[in-house]
Amino acid sequence: MTDDKFDPDESHFSDEELEAALAGFEKEFADDSVSGDASDTSDADKTADAASAKSDSDANDDTADKASADSGRPMTDDVTGSVADAVNEAMADVVDPSLGFDNELAGLLGNKAKVALIVTRLASAELLAAFCQLSDISAACIGANQGAVAVLKNLNGDGPEAAAKDLTTVVSGMAVILAVNRADKLEVAMYVQGEAGQSFAPPVLFTSTPRFVEDLMLGIVTLNQLKTQGFEVVDSAGLDHDQAMQILANHTRRGRGGRGSRIE
Repeated sequence: MTDDKFDPDESHFSDEELEAALAGFEKEFADDSVSGDASDTSDADKTADAASAKSDSDANDDTADKASADSGRPMTDDVTGSVADAVNEAMADVVDPSLGFDNELAGLLGNKAKVALIVTRLASAELLAAFCQLSDISAACIGANQGAVAVLKNLNGDGPEAAAKDLTTVVSGMAVILAVNRADKLEVAMYVQGEAGQSFAPPVLFTSTPRFVEDLMLGIVTLNQLKTQGFEVVDSAGLDHDQAMQILANHTRRGRGGRGSRIE
Protein backbone atom coordinates (compact mmCIF):
# COMPACT_ATOMS: atom_id res chain seq x y z
CA MET A 1 0.00 0.00 0.00
CA THR A 2 1.48 3.19 -1.02
CA ASP A 3 1.07 6.23 1.37
CA ASP A 4 0.16 9.50 -0.33
CA LYS A 5 2.26 12.22 1.18
CA PHE A 6 1.05 15.85 1.32
CA ASP A 7 3.08 18.14 -0.81
CA PRO A 8 2.80 21.69 0.53
CA ASP A 9 3.83 23.12 -2.80
CA GLU A 10 0.76 21.68 -4.45
CA SER A 11 -1.71 23.68 -2.14
CA HIS A 12 -0.11 27.00 -2.83
CA PHE A 13 -1.58 29.48 -5.43
CA SER A 14 0.79 30.99 -7.86
CA ASP A 15 1.05 34.76 -7.81
CA GLU A 16 -0.97 35.00 -10.98
CA GLU A 17 -3.76 32.83 -9.61
CA LEU A 18 -3.89 34.82 -6.35
CA GLU A 19 -4.11 38.12 -8.17
CA ALA A 20 -6.92 36.75 -10.36
CA ALA A 21 -8.89 35.52 -7.33
CA LEU A 22 -8.54 38.86 -5.55
CA ALA A 23 -9.60 40.68 -8.67
CA GLY A 24 -12.78 38.52 -8.75
CA PHE A 25 -13.63 39.31 -5.12
CA GLU A 26 -13.05 43.00 -5.66
CA LYS A 27 -15.43 42.96 -8.62
CA GLU A 28 -18.14 41.18 -6.60
CA PHE A 29 -17.75 43.70 -3.77
CA ALA A 30 -17.96 46.55 -6.23
CA ASP A 31 -21.15 45.15 -7.79
CA ASP A 32 -22.74 44.66 -4.36
CA SER A 33 -21.80 48.20 -3.40
CA VAL A 34 -23.41 49.68 -6.52
CA SER A 35 -26.59 47.66 -5.98
CA GLY A 36 -26.68 48.68 -2.34
CA ASP A 37 -26.17 52.33 -3.21
CA ALA A 38 -29.02 52.21 -5.75
CA SER A 39 -31.32 50.57 -3.21
CA ASP A 40 -30.33 53.11 -0.57
CA THR A 41 -30.91 55.93 -3.02
CA SER A 42 -34.39 54.60 -3.90
CA ASP A 43 -35.31 54.19 -0.24
CA ALA A 44 -34.00 57.64 0.51
CA ASP A 45 -36.06 59.12 -2.33
CA LYS A 46 -39.18 57.39 -1.04
CA THR A 47 -38.51 58.63 2.47
CA ALA A 48 -37.95 62.14 1.18
CA ASP A 49 -41.19 62.06 -0.85
CA ALA A 50 -43.17 60.84 2.14
CA ALA A 51 -41.64 63.51 4.33
CA SER A 52 -42.47 66.17 1.72
CA ALA A 53 -46.11 64.97 1.43
CA LYS A 54 -46.49 64.97 5.19
CA SER A 55 -44.97 68.44 5.37
CA ASP A 56 -47.45 69.72 2.74
CA SER A 57 -50.35 68.09 4.58
CA ASP A 58 -49.22 69.58 7.88
CA ALA A 59 -48.86 72.97 6.21
CA ASN A 60 -52.42 72.76 4.83
CA ASP A 61 -53.76 71.71 8.22
CA ASP A 62 -51.88 74.56 9.88
CA THR A 63 -53.34 77.01 7.35
CA ALA A 64 -56.89 75.72 7.93
CA ASP A 65 -56.40 75.81 11.70
CA LYS A 66 -54.99 79.31 11.49
CA ALA A 67 -57.94 80.49 9.35
CA SER A 68 -60.36 78.90 11.80
CA ALA A 69 -58.52 80.44 14.75
CA ASP A 70 -58.46 83.86 13.12
CA SER A 71 -62.21 83.75 12.51
CA GLY A 72 -62.89 82.56 16.02
CA ARG A 73 -65.11 79.68 14.85
CA PRO A 74 -64.80 76.35 12.96
CA MET A 75 -64.76 76.51 9.18
CA THR A 76 -68.10 74.63 9.06
CA ASP A 77 -69.61 77.55 10.99
CA ASP A 78 -68.31 79.89 8.28
CA VAL A 79 -70.21 77.91 5.64
CA THR A 80 -73.38 77.90 7.74
CA GLY A 81 -72.98 81.61 8.41
CA SER A 82 -72.59 82.40 4.72
CA VAL A 83 -75.81 80.51 3.91
CA ALA A 84 -77.66 82.36 6.67
CA ASP A 85 -76.33 85.67 5.36
CA ALA A 86 -77.58 84.82 1.88
CA VAL A 87 -81.05 83.99 3.23
CA ASN A 88 -81.20 87.21 5.24
CA GLU A 89 -80.12 89.22 2.21
CA ALA A 90 -82.85 87.61 0.10
CA MET A 91 -85.46 88.23 2.79
CA ALA A 92 -84.44 91.88 3.03
CA ASP A 93 -85.85 92.38 -0.46
CA VAL A 94 -89.35 91.31 0.60
CA VAL A 95 -89.50 92.36 4.27
CA ASP A 96 -90.68 95.81 5.27
CA PRO A 97 -88.24 96.91 8.03
CA SER A 98 -90.90 99.16 9.59
CA LEU A 99 -93.00 96.09 10.43
CA GLY A 100 -90.20 94.05 11.95
CA PHE A 101 -88.70 90.86 10.56
CA ASP A 102 -90.70 88.42 12.70
CA ASN A 103 -94.05 90.06 11.99
CA GLU A 104 -93.37 90.31 8.27
CA LEU A 105 -92.18 86.70 8.11
CA ALA A 106 -95.34 85.53 9.89
CA GLY A 107 -97.36 87.44 7.30
CA LEU A 108 -95.46 85.82 4.44
CA LEU A 109 -96.08 82.36 5.89
CA GLY A 110 -99.77 83.03 6.51
CA ASN A 111 -99.54 82.58 10.29
CA LYS A 112 -100.52 86.21 10.66
CA ALA A 113 -102.65 88.33 8.36
CA LYS A 114 -100.73 91.07 6.58
CA VAL A 115 -103.79 93.33 6.46
CA ALA A 116 -107.39 92.97 7.68
CA LEU A 117 -110.18 95.50 7.12
CA ILE A 118 -113.80 95.72 8.23
CA VAL A 119 -115.83 97.69 5.69
CA THR A 120 -119.12 99.24 6.82
CA ARG A 121 -121.85 101.52 5.52
CA LEU A 122 -121.25 104.05 8.27
CA ALA A 123 -119.87 107.38 7.06
CA SER A 124 -118.20 108.46 10.31
CA ALA A 125 -114.81 107.19 11.44
CA GLU A 126 -115.62 108.42 14.95
CA LEU A 127 -118.84 106.40 15.12
CA LEU A 128 -117.16 103.24 13.86
CA ALA A 129 -114.36 103.72 16.40
CA ALA A 130 -116.99 103.98 19.16
CA PHE A 131 -118.58 100.73 18.03
CA CYS A 132 -115.16 99.06 17.98
CA GLN A 133 -114.40 100.31 21.50
CA LEU A 134 -117.70 98.91 22.82
CA SER A 135 -116.95 95.60 21.05
CA ASP A 136 -113.43 95.47 22.53
CA ILE A 137 -111.83 95.72 19.10
CA SER A 138 -108.54 97.54 18.54
CA ALA A 139 -108.65 99.33 15.20
CA ALA A 140 -107.86 102.55 13.38
CA CYS A 141 -111.05 103.75 11.69
CA ILE A 142 -111.03 105.73 8.45
CA GLY A 143 -113.98 107.88 7.45
CA ALA A 144 -115.36 107.83 3.89
CA ASN A 145 -118.64 108.73 2.20
CA GLN A 146 -118.86 105.23 0.70
CA GLY A 147 -118.43 103.65 4.11
CA ALA A 148 -116.04 103.92 7.06
CA VAL A 149 -113.34 101.26 7.27
CA ALA A 150 -111.72 99.75 10.36
CA VAL A 151 -108.07 98.73 9.98
CA LEU A 152 -107.71 95.89 12.50
CA LYS A 153 -104.63 95.68 14.72
CA ASN A 154 -105.02 92.10 15.95
CA LEU A 155 -103.88 90.09 12.94
CA ASN A 156 -102.85 86.88 14.69
CA GLY A 157 -104.60 83.63 13.88
CA ASP A 158 -108.36 84.08 13.48
CA GLY A 159 -108.29 87.49 15.17
CA PRO A 160 -109.84 89.31 12.17
CA GLU A 161 -112.73 86.84 11.94
CA ALA A 162 -113.37 87.11 15.69
CA ALA A 163 -113.48 90.92 15.41
CA ALA A 164 -116.10 90.80 12.63
CA LYS A 165 -118.21 88.40 14.69
CA ASP A 166 -117.95 90.54 17.83
CA LEU A 167 -118.80 93.78 16.04
CA THR A 168 -121.89 92.40 14.34
CA THR A 169 -122.99 90.79 17.59
CA VAL A 170 -122.71 93.97 19.68
CA VAL A 171 -124.21 96.17 16.94
CA SER A 172 -127.16 93.97 16.12
CA GLY A 173 -128.48 94.27 12.60
CA MET A 174 -125.34 95.86 11.14
CA ALA A 175 -123.75 93.95 8.27
CA VAL A 176 -120.04 94.34 7.58
CA ILE A 177 -117.57 92.99 5.08
CA LEU A 178 -114.29 91.46 6.31
CA ALA A 179 -111.35 91.56 3.91
CA VAL A 180 -108.17 89.72 4.90
CA ASN A 181 -104.79 89.38 3.21
CA ARG A 182 -102.96 86.25 4.34
CA ALA A 183 -99.74 85.36 2.54
CA ASP A 184 -100.88 87.55 -0.37
CA LYS A 185 -104.15 85.62 -0.68
CA LEU A 186 -107.21 87.88 -0.37
CA GLU A 187 -110.35 86.60 1.33
CA VAL A 188 -113.60 88.59 1.44
CA ALA A 189 -116.77 87.62 3.32
CA MET A 190 -119.89 89.25 4.74
CA TYR A 191 -120.75 89.02 8.45
CA VAL A 192 -124.19 89.49 9.99
CA GLN A 193 -125.39 88.79 13.54
CA GLY A 194 -122.04 87.31 14.51
CA GLU A 195 -122.00 84.79 11.67
CA ALA A 196 -119.99 84.55 8.46
CA GLY A 197 -122.11 84.76 5.34
CA GLN A 198 -121.47 84.97 1.64
CA SER A 199 -117.91 85.03 0.29
CA PHE A 200 -117.09 86.82 -2.93
CA ALA A 201 -114.19 87.85 -5.12
CA PRO A 202 -112.07 90.84 -4.04
CA PRO A 203 -112.73 92.81 -7.28
CA VAL A 204 -116.41 92.94 -6.35
CA LEU A 205 -115.47 94.63 -3.09
CA PHE A 206 -113.02 97.04 -4.70
CA THR A 207 -115.57 98.35 -7.20
CA SER A 208 -117.98 99.41 -4.44
CA THR A 209 -115.59 100.80 -1.82
CA PRO A 210 -113.17 103.75 -1.56
CA ARG A 211 -109.99 103.37 -3.61
CA PHE A 212 -107.84 103.25 -0.49
CA VAL A 213 -109.42 99.90 0.46
CA GLU A 214 -107.75 98.17 -2.47
CA ASP A 215 -104.51 100.09 -1.90
CA LEU A 216 -104.40 99.04 1.76
CA MET A 217 -105.13 95.42 0.95
CA LEU A 218 -102.37 95.27 -1.64
CA GLY A 219 -99.86 97.19 0.47
CA ILE A 220 -99.70 100.09 -1.96
CA VAL A 221 -100.49 102.68 0.71
CA THR A 222 -100.09 102.82 4.49
CA LEU A 223 -102.34 104.21 7.20
CA ASN A 224 -99.89 107.01 7.92
CA GLN A 225 -99.92 108.03 4.27
CA LEU A 226 -103.71 108.25 4.35
CA LYS A 227 -103.48 110.52 7.37
CA THR A 228 -101.12 112.84 5.54
CA GLN A 229 -103.57 112.89 2.63
CA GLY A 230 -106.24 114.34 4.93
CA PHE A 231 -108.39 111.28 5.67
CA GLU A 232 -110.19 111.25 9.02
CA VAL A 233 -108.62 108.52 11.17
CA VAL A 234 -109.85 107.72 14.69
CA ASP A 235 -108.21 105.06 16.88
CA SER A 236 -110.60 103.03 19.05
CA ALA A 237 -107.85 102.69 21.66
CA GLY A 238 -108.07 106.43 22.23
CA LEU A 239 -111.65 106.14 23.50
CA ASP A 240 -112.98 104.87 26.80
CA HIS A 241 -116.47 103.46 27.39
CA ASP A 242 -118.08 106.75 28.39
CA GLN A 243 -116.60 108.59 25.40
CA ALA A 244 -117.85 105.86 23.07
CA MET A 245 -121.38 106.14 24.53
CA GLN A 246 -121.31 109.92 24.13
CA ILE A 247 -120.37 109.56 20.48
CA LEU A 248 -123.32 107.21 19.98
CA ALA A 249 -125.61 109.78 21.61
CA ASN A 250 -124.28 112.52 19.35
CA HIS A 251 -124.96 110.46 16.23
CA THR A 252 -128.40 109.26 17.33
CA ARG A 253 -131.38 111.44 16.53
CA ARG A 254 -134.96 110.88 17.47
CA GLY A 255 -137.27 110.23 14.58
CA ARG A 256 -140.36 112.20 13.81
CA GLY A 257 -143.02 112.05 16.49
CA GLY A 258 -140.61 110.35 18.89
CA ARG A 259 -140.80 107.10 16.93
CA GLY A 260 -137.55 105.20 16.64
CA SER A 261 -134.09 106.52 16.05
CA ARG A 262 -131.43 106.35 13.38
CA ILE A 263 -127.67 106.45 13.33
CA GLU A 264 -125.75 108.54 10.87
